Amino acid sequence: MQIPVTAIFDIGKTNKKFFLFDDDLKEVHQEYMQLNLIEDDDGEPCEDLESLIKWMRSTLMRALKSRDYNIKQLNFSGYGASMVHLDSAGKPVTPLYNYLNPYPKSLQQQFSEKYGEMEQNDLETASPSLGMLNSGMQLYWLKYSKPKFFHRIKHSLHFPQFLSYLFTGELVSEPTSIGCHTKLWDFRHNHYHQWIIQEGLDRLLPKIVPTVHHYYAQLNGQSIKTGVGVHDSSAALVPYIIRSTEPFILISTGTWSITLNPFTTEPLSMEELKKDCLTYLSINSKPVKAARLFIGNEMEYQMKVLNDIYHKDPEYYQSVSLNEDFIAKVASGAISNRFFPKTIKNPLLLKVLDPNSWDPNSFNSYEEAYHHLVWGLVTLQRESLQLVNGNSPIKNVYMDGGFIHNDLFNKMLQYQLPDYSFNISSVPMGSAYGAALVITNEAGKSGLAPNKN
Repeated sequence: MQIPVTAIFDIGKTNKKFFLFDDDLKEVHQEYMQLNLIEDDDGEPCEDLESLIKWMRSTLMRALKSRDYNIKQLNFSGYGASMVHLDSAGKPVTPLYNYLNPYPKSLQQQFSEKYGEMEQNDLETASPSLGMLNSGMQLYWLKYSKPKFFHRIKHSLHFPQFLSYLFTGELVSEPTSIGCHTKLWDFRHNHYHQWIIQEGLDRLLPKIVPTVHHYYAQLNGQSIKTGVGVHDSSAALVPYIIRSTEPFILISTGTWSITLNPFTTEPLSMEELKKDCLTYLSINSKPVKAARLFIGNEMEYQMKVLNDIYHKDPEYYQSVSLNEDFIAKVASGAISNRFFPKTIKNPLLLKVLDPNSWDPNSFNSYEEAYHHLVWGLVTLQRESLQLVNGNSPIKNVYMDGGFIHNDLFNKMLQYQLPDYSFNISSVPMGSAYGAALVITNEAGKSGLAPNKN
């Protein structure tokens, strides 16, 4: 007998995942895939969109034909700061440009001359100026740097909504993707910012529907209730809002560590924006104070360096136990933390670390170097957490994602923030689980979001 299930594609920058959840939202099946990057038209690395589409379609078709499962619902979680631009035939016009690509300084200057100081725009859109990490600025870049592409664009979809479009054919926008540091949304007036309208970019953006909106896709002769997709960080927040009885902060770790406070009422300050603090939109279109830290990427980079220097296996770090003597000495100031990151750039966060201290070759052992690395990353995470907490009394913190398996990281974080209660999450596959809660209407039942279907 087939088990009725909800299917979720959770598409991250590194891992592409497919899950099946039963009616109790327990995971019954999972698949992982990693795709090699290709080059865009500028020679920069980017997502292989064609291969991703093929994998998603073949994976879902195989699941639909399964004798073990009966797919009733389908939804998507995907990374933000990325858009797929479609022509009049519904085909991608451009590569899926990497949000880490450099942004032309001349265009940034052109924008400032036309619309005034970027700092005011940052405040109004609750988005630090991050170049390609601002989806709206990607559209501006296309308009003025690649007019041949731009003039062919009929619709621009945020990446999670493109994933849904592949199976429904429906062109929509939704709040969580619009609100993730895009520079598209005017948080004061709750609509697209005036500069988007003046540039005529709003005509490319499809109608906005609630995150809980759904369609019925006809797939393999079946009618499947299909969601419109959710920005992954916002999806990761959903399970905690549903189950928590008191205010909390969530640290969702991975390539990025995203620290989220859905209970703040304080408007962003300019100082917070400069520290890479911003505002997201939740699935019920409410502001969520957030701070981002490129901590997973930094860890991956530094681990490769340490493994090469000390001739260790990539998984060796898992066997390193906490040295209590190190904690005591670095906390007392008897020794200085000697880590400084390579890939994290925010100067206002990095002021807590010494830029001249990090030389991976200077340590007596891998273990010593690794302790300094993790203590430094924890110091940055502490700053990020305190940034989103602001003046609120919240001390309850949930953590999910890859770093929950790093014992040193967790113990050092608790040591640096003894007044906080850290709860290592038991919520499975945070973003995927959140997307499943949205499409099964558990979010709507809890009052988190209105279901308008």
